[in-house]
Formats: sequence, structure tokens, C-alpha cells
Amino acid sequence: MTVFAAPQDTPSTSNGNLLKARIYASIRPELERIEQAIRRHLSSSVPLIEVVGRYIMESGGKRLRPLLMVLSSKLCGYQGNRDADLSVVFEFLHAATLLHDDVVDNAEIRRTKPAANTLWGNPAVVLVGDFLYSKAILMTVLYNNLRILEVLSETTTRMAEGEVLQLIHSDDLETDEAAYMEVILRKTAVLMSAACRIGAIFAEAPAAQEKALSDYGRHLGIAFQLIDDALDYVGTVDELGKPVGNDLQEGKATLPLIYAMAHADAHHRDLIRTVFTAERQTPEDILAVQRLVRECGGVDYTVQRAAEYVTMAKENLDAFSSSPTKSLLLDIADYVLCRRS
Repeated sequence: MTVFAAPQDTPSTSNGNLLKARIYASIRPELERIEQAIRRHLSSSVPLIEVVGRYIMESGGKRLRPLLMVLSSKLCGYQGNRDADLSVVFEFLHAATLLHDDVVDNAEIRRTKPAANTLWGNPAVVLVGDFLYSKAILMTVLYNNLRILEVLSETTTRMAEGEVLQLIHSDDLETDEAAYMEVILRKTAVLMSAACRIGAIFAEAPAAQEKALSDYGRHLGIAFQLIDDALDYVGTVDELGKPVGNDLQEGKATLPLIYAMAHADAHHRDLIRTVFTAERQTPEDILAVQRLVRECGGVDYTVQRAAEYVTMAKENLDAFSSSPTKSLLLDIADYVLCRRS
């Protein structure tokens, strides 16, 4: 049986905690500034908005997207203190997406806690998500930079398209790898790409560096989602912050399952199809499919693809001279491969 492990020449899972500790030690000042900015901007005269907003914001998010924006601007030479406020835009957009996703998916758990929609209901959660989207755009407008606003507007449009694409492919076991990659590009990678690109624009970096960071964020985002989807077949509830096998139960054919369907024999394909299309799945059903996906190489293939995108992300940083910030962005790319949460 195959196991979840990073390919040769990439950081192993056993080194993940050390790498994570090193990263967090380096970014602690930036994270503190980001957290302070989130608290400043997460306010409304409508109490329910602030209550739901704080619930999702304080439920264990990594702040990866705002951090990427801050580090990208720093890599391009920015030395001021207005970057943290702009970076909050990316956390608000991400949180809004999570709120909307949980409603669409009828989710019950998010980051090991009850999903917001289970506490306040779907209408309230959708509307709070809309508030976060609107607040993000307003915060961006206040910077009086048309290029930043254009990039962000294009990004939110592509994210919405990604949500619709995922809905179209919902419960479709015949989804192929190309269609799946298009969904994760739009749903996950474009926001990370925008965070890095806007960091470069904010720092008034030359076009070549802006493109390099945009590509870094896109490749990193794809790798991040690939690992997330692989973990759904090997992780635990504590690691994932949601039920194990959640994608399968929600009718999402992600890359591990797509690969398994393409390489399993007819009997096992029928078994996967039966479980995937069942109105209700038992824990035993989920475990059986997870085992088949691992045995057919679906998890290993997904991790290998993620490693390829991490390599490309790191190569994008060749456009920059060596520096502590560049080393930190390289570490973040490596950590994506060995993270367990």
C-alpha cells in the first residue's frame, strides 16, 4: 500500500514541524501586525456581522494570503507600515469564500469547530460573506491605486467562476484532471497569485518582478490545494479541521479519486462509483474508497504533482536576489509539501 510522503528531494513530513516552527519564528512580527489590522477593520454597526465575522476569523486560519502579500511587498523593497491593512483584503476574501462554500456544501464542521451556518443559519452566513467581499473592495479603493483594484476585481470574478465550475462538476465522477485543475486554479490559486502580485504592485516593483511573484503565488496555490485534497484521503479530523473523506461525501471528484478511477480495475471502479453516487455513505464505505485510492496511487500521484508546482514556485523566485524574505518564501513553498493541516 502506498503512503502519504513527499517525493524524494522534497521535505519529509517528519521535518514539517521543524520547518513550520522556523517559519513562524520568522513571521511572528508580520502576523501580529496582520492580526491587529484584522481587528481594526472587522467592525460594523450591525452586531451580527461582527459576531459571525470574528467567529470565522478567529477559528484557526493560517493568514497565509495576507502574509504572502506582506512578504511580497517586502521582497520588492517596501519598508513602510501600510501593507498590513491592505493585506487584510485577502483574508476577508478568503473568509467570505469559506462562508459561502459551507452553505453550498451544507458543511457542519470548519476548522474542527461547528461551521458558522450551523450556528446562525444559511441566510445570515451568506450575507456576512457578502459584507466581507464588499468591505474588501472598499478597503482596496481607499488606496487609490487603479491597478491594484483591477487585479483584485479580476481575481474575485475568476473566483466566482471557479465556484460555478465546481458546482457544474459536482457529483460528476467522470471529471478529468484538466477540468479539476481549472477549478482549483480559479478557486484557490488565483487569490494567492493576486496577493503576491498586489504586494509587488504596492511596492512599485518592475514588471518582471510583478510577474515572477504572480507566478509564484499561482504555483504555490495549486500545490496547496493538491496537498489539501490528498490529505482528505489520509489525514485526520484534527489535521483537516473537517471530517475525513469530506470531499467524497460532498460529491467532489478531486485528483486522488480521478487518478484512482483511471487506474483501478473494472471491479474497483464500480465499487468507487457505487459509494460516490450513494445517497448516504457509511464510515466503512468511506474507508474502503480511501484505501482503494491509496492503493491505486492516487495520493502519491497528487503529491508528486504538488511537488512539481512547488518546484516551479521556487524557480519563480530566481528573479530576486538572496535575502531573508526570499528564504522565507522558499521555506513556505517547501512547507506546503509536508504540512499535515
